[in-house]
Amino acid sequence: MASLQEQLLKAGLADEKKAKQIKKEQRQAKKANKGKPQVNESRLAAEKALAEKVQRDRELGRQRQAEADKKAIYAQIVQLVNTSRIDRKGGEVAYQFTDGRKIKKLYVTAAQQNQLTKGMIAISKLGEEYELVPANIAEKIAQRDASVILVHNKPGADQVDEDDPYADYPIPDDLMW
Repeated sequence: MASLQEQLLKAGLADEKKAKQIKKEQRQAKKANKGKPQVNESRLAAEKALAEKVQRDRELGRQRQAEADKKAIYAQIVQLVNTSRIDRKGGEVAYQFTDGRKIKKLYVTAAQQNQLTKGMIAISKLGEEYELVPANIAEKIAQRDASVILVHNKPGADQVDEDDPYADYPIPDDLMW
């Protein structure tokens, strides 16, 4: 069977001079490409896709690890609060504090109120529940997540500032806001 070029020559649609010139150009192009390595575009595309997939997998792995770390920290906080919470049974004194922008009320005993004001115990929030915890546990919880500790008065915070214009007017002990 004759090639397409030969068929075109026989039919008179192409001339020999033009055919020889095209063959010469093809040989030169082949010779020029012989020394160069051929670039396989599909291989490059596959390598690029693989690199992108590896990058996505790493990012997903980082996100999963961050979520796992968050859950582990929350579990530690729950364990600290549950193992060291202070019982509030018999609380008759209303202790008011802020939770975000809302004022909340917690009934505690008079001794617990005194300890809260001195910074010996703190108020923590787990979910929608408020619990009293010792100051040392509150510090451990605050290291993990400071937003869980709502009230933790620091000892010495009741010292009067020298520039305070109301320093001569002490706050009564029985004042409830």
